[in-house]
Amino acid sequence: MSDTSDGPVPDRHTAFRRLHHGERPLLLPNAWDHASAAALVRRGFPAIGTTSLGVAAAAGLPDATGAARDGTLALARAIARLPALVTVDIEGGFGERPEEVAAVAAELDRAGVVGVNIEDGRPDGTLAPLARQCAVIEAVKERVPRLFVNARTDTHWLAAIGGGTPPSLATTAERIEAYVGAGADGIFVPALTDEQDIGALADDLGETPLNILFTPGRHTYERLAELGVRRISCGSLLFRAALDRAVELAWSIAHPDAPAHPDRAADLPGYAEARSLADDFTNDVTGADPT
Repeated sequence: MSDTSDGPVPDRHTAFRRLHHGERPLLLPNAWDHASAAALVRRGFPAIGTTSLGVAAAAGLPDATGAARDGTLALARAIARLPALVTVDIEGGFGERPEEVAAVAAELDRAGVVGVNIEDGRPDGTLAPLARQCAVIEAVKERVPRLFVNARTDTHWLAAIGGGTPPSLATTAERIEAYVGAGADGIFVPALTDEQDIGALADDLGETPLNILFTPGRHTYERLAELGVRRISCGSLLFRAALDRAVELAWSIAHPDAPAHPDRAADLPGYAEARSLADDFTNDVTGADPT
């Protein structure tokens, strides 16, 4: 650590934490491969994340099953060399036992990654037992204390992708409180869109940063900032937008007289559609380890 006229230069982990407590929320764009990561860094983003859906789908693998474990770790090791702070989505942790998840976190830390995102949703549409998820967070923080653990609860996400009714905010708050108690550095609640609920959770969390998944048509950066959100993730949005733009450009070349879409953001492929792309390669991954 060297001194400058502005004071000591913070280490990478401290710098990443500070981005969650600045005057404006941290906008975290999510990469899915080497090129997308490099392009985002060249554009000037100080921190980038990965998108589990993008990494998995780009490799013809299903999301949230652990099938993309090796690809995710390989990508993380590569993009951690870029001049940016990198946090990695490790789905449910890429391991059944807490110590296995902690080992993955330690490997990423050695590669230069400063944070991980760990979710409690399971491929069968259920939530991990609360005690088990707390044990995972505790194991990671004990093994790698400096790593920023963004604890994601899928209480609202599972309802959103399954077409069900979102649970009460109290259900989400119970998990959030437990995860913070277990040592989580930040809390992520994807598919939470109600402004009153977002504001209430941000207030309850106090100094613990609340992370919200940006939803086009429902959110604006400025409004989320006003509600107290400290981190805004793009999730798979950029990956889905890239797919859409590429396909539409190719189609427009072959069909130049086809009418243009006035609002492409409203027509982006959704999570389920993007995830289903891996179905075309099912025969290639039937032997994949689901953990």
